[in-house]
Amino acid sequence: MVPIRNRVVVDGDACPVKAEVARAVQACGATALMVSSHAHVLVPEDRVQVVTVDASDQAADLYIANVLTKRDILVTGDYGLAALGLARGAAVLTPRGKAIGEADIDGLLAQRHFSAKQRRGGARTRGPKPFTDEDRARFQQKLTYLLRGMQENREG
Repeated sequence: MVPIRNRVVVDGDACPVKAEVARAVQACGATALMVSSHAHVLVPEDRVQVVTVDASDQAADLYIANVLTKRDILVTGDYGLAALGLARGAAVLTPRGKAIGEADIDGLLAQRHFSAKQRRGGARTRGPKPFTDEDRARFQQKLTYLLRGMQENREG
């Protein structure tokens, strides 16, 4: 049986789709938990809870890893946090709308490690492509699909 997922947990530091998350959870009757450091001010709104953690390097990630359940959708671009989310049974979605599954995570972590190793050696690596309106629309569509599917599972 597929777990019913009705909460979206957002790695709020530098997340470009916070407004889309809020709209999706409000439309689908779900809730969101946005976690960020003191350096990023988030405002709670209807169905959206905000948690602010200290400014230490991994504080938001650690908080998220400790509260995630198999009933959650995790929104993050951090592959290390995505791996922790998958281990906790959460569904994982990037801000660009890419679902990350068990079959994907090892390759993504290996690529992250390889790129970091090259940077430490003085090489320059490419950063992410600019975030586009198409990325935003794809994310909104995928998140809404996940939340609607969860509601159908609950009703069925």
